[in-house]
Amino acid sequence: MEITWLGHGTFQFRLPSGETILMDPWTEGNPAYPQGYKIERVDTIAITHGHFDHIHDAVPLAKEFSPAVVGIFETCHWLESQGVSNTRPMNKGGSQTAGAVTFTMTHAVHSCGILDDGKIVYGGEAAGYVLRFDDGRALYFAGDTNVFTDMQLIEQLYSPDLAFLPIGDLYTMSPREAAVACRMLRPEKVVPMHFGTFPALTGRPEQLAALIGDLPDTEVWALEPGKPVEW
Repeated sequence: MEITWLGHGTFQFRLPSGETILMDPWTEGNPAYPQGYKIERVDTIAITHGHFDHIHDAVPLAKEFSPAVVGIFETCHWLESQGVSNTRPMNKGGSQTAGAVTFTMTHAVHSCGILDDGKIVYGGEAAGYVLRFDDGRALYFAGDTNVFTDMQLIEQLYSPDLAFLPIGDLYTMSPREAAVACRMLRPEKVVPMHFGTFPALTGRPEQLAALIGDLPDTEVWALEPGKPVEW
């Protein structure tokens, strides 16, 4: 699978078949979005929560590409009110298949209000996802969250090989909490996200790497926006 970080919490996953998954799309106005990068195909959009920096471009991209749009029930209801079709609402603990991938919605510790015409509307709860693939591998996409002890259950149930964890601090966990998350999840690789976009997001991958230096089986995999990597 080809993974491309598009800055902040936005990622593009391209399967060998060409099928493309977009996680938490924020392109317009994203300071970390790679300049000149063009999204050319979207088969599935998955949204962890309704904050602008995770949902801002879901509506225009959904209208352009007509993908399946996976999200928690209330967020999907709001998206439908904005003219998005083919929403795939779900809730925590549930699983569904979109294309060739099985999405399982997990817990997250965060808020989920949607800014709509100057007001905050209820968007359900923030969530994460475990994505499972035909080759038996699984990845955990935490979304915005603090560390929580039920990450142990995610490891026991799904044994993710790869984890995407926020490290920026202030609005999510910092490297200190993310290191504890790594100890519970025990992935082979962890991709830091949601850092460096704004000055307030101070956590850095090298800080996380230093904190888990005693975990030889977990590698901090720091990506660069716009540069695809193979997994």
